[in-house]
Amino acid sequence: MRAADVMTKKIISAHPDMSVRQAAGTMVFAGVSGMPVIDEDGRLLGMVTEGDLMHRAEIGTGVTQRAWWLELVASTRDLASQYVKEHARKVGDVMTTDVATITETCPVADIAELLERRRIKRVPVMRDGKVVGVVSRSNLIRALVTMAPELPADTDGSDHSIREAVLAAIAEQPWALASENVTVENGIVHLWGPIVSAEEGNALRVAAENVSGVNGVMTHFGLPKA
Repeated sequence: MRAADVMTKKIISAHPDMSVRQAAGTMVFAGVSGMPVIDEDGRLLGMVTEGDLMHRAEIGTGVTQRAWWLELVASTRDLASQYVKEHARKVGDVMTTDVATITETCPVADIAELLERRRIKRVPVMRDGKVVGVVSRSNLIRALVTMAPELPADTDGSDHSIREAVLAAIAEQPWALASENVTVENGIVHLWGPIVSAEEGNALRVAAENVSGVNGVMTHFGLPKA
């Protein structure tokens, strides 16, 4: 699955000369937390997000009072930049210009990694220098609901084949159990043995639950004593 499969094509955007108040209203009524800033030629100039509008002098959320030691360590560039964020009237002055972008062929796994790494909620999709869509976290969640494939039929339903499939599912993992610690009876997987942490136990249980034909998973783990 790629960006073109999940992106929003109806783009809510801002112009650099749009007022901050109008941009805030557009985001509120459109139900979005950010939007690309595009000029008359369709070029992407930046993104304006809730974070860019969070600290504003007119609503009393500006950073007006700083501890004296913060004033000492902050550069005049940082202080001036913060002042602009708090007082500027135009989107072009408050928008974020360091914008990550993707193309329509970008795999959704790469998009998810980008959003997490950059700590952003949405990313513009580009084609020939123009914005043709936006992929947000909510787009990825919708894809999970509407496009997630069913579990493959990787067993014939017998206890033996289910056990083999469970062992195969965990074989390459660093938290894999020894084969003698996995048993199956009437489609119920039993996982035995000591584990290092509760997280490893959860991973083993989830791996077993994702094998087709499994009717349930019972764990019989022991955590090492502190």
